[in-house]
Amino acid sequence: MAGMNSTNTEHLRRAEVWSGQLKDILEDELMAKGYVNWMSEFPDGDTFTVPSIGQAVVRNYAEGSSIQYDALATGEFQFSISEYLSSATYITNKAKQDGFYMNQLVAEFVPSQARAINEHVERSIMNLQSQQTASNKNLINGAAHRFVASGTNETMALADFAKALYALKKANVPDVNLIAIVDPSVEYAINTLSNIVSVSNNPRWEGVIESSMASGMRFLKNIYGFDVYTSNYLADANETIDGKTTAAGKANLFFSAAPGVLPFIGAWRQMPTVESEYNKDEQREEYVTTARYGVKLYRPENLVVVLSDTDQV
Repeated sequence: MAGMNSTNTEHLRRAEVWSGQLKDILEDELMAKGYVNWMSEFPDGDTFTVPSIGQAVVRNYAEGSSIQYDALATGEFQFSISEYLSSATYITNKAKQDGFYMNQLVAEFVPSQARAINEHVERSIMNLQSQQTASNKNLINGAAHRFVASGTNETMALADFAKALYALKKANVPDVNLIAIVDPSVEYAINTLSNIVSVSNNPRWEGVIESSMASGMRFLKNIYGFDVYTSNYLADANETIDGKTTAAGKANLFFSAAPGVLPFIGAWRQMPTVESEYNKDEQREEYVTTARYGVKLYRPENLVVVLSDTDQV
């Protein structure tokens, strides 16, 4: 008597087996919102004004002469609620009835929409560097706050960290809570510098940078006082500054996150808000997330932008 084998059990086998779970995409950590001075005293309207004052004037004085009185210079800073965002999707009754994964799919609608809006905010903050003058050194107290990286083929070098620190010091920015947000290509360029790779031959770097620099979002060590983070959301920048050109550049950001001196300012008119309803005419469930906000470069003296090429990796 013939037994059961792979030939006569062919119709009892599933040719393709489907998983019981959905595969989602990998998402990196968002961090830029932590470096914005978010205003809470902005109850209505869409434009916020911050008055400003200058410094007092000092003059030479001669005994017996009249003292000259000087007014403090005044000005104002304005930013607006400029972004009005929506992220929306729907699912029909028929799709819900027929689809095996519908419960898992619907559960992802709201988190996915919130993530999309938060990524928009992240990119907007990272792109505030564009409020500097492009293709210009943006000198403050004689120090450049925008320049092209000095490494081979315009990759980042350690000297660029020192130059960024110099620019911030010249602008009277506190040298505490120093932050550098760089493209992953910068991490690669720094990791592969010979005087870091061969620590034993360069003892002055021992204890400053060990093995690989990065661990998730944060580097294991800092460089010239900067805690260095990587981000995939930095703005593109292809410019020529002082005779040096980035062909495929990223705008890396250097600043102090000390209290009271954050480089960016912003406000939410409406935090991401979720609404859903059933559309009987279309026979579908609709989900929408909306938000309104605005951000702007607040303290240009507390932002140094170093443009580095990414096509050398």
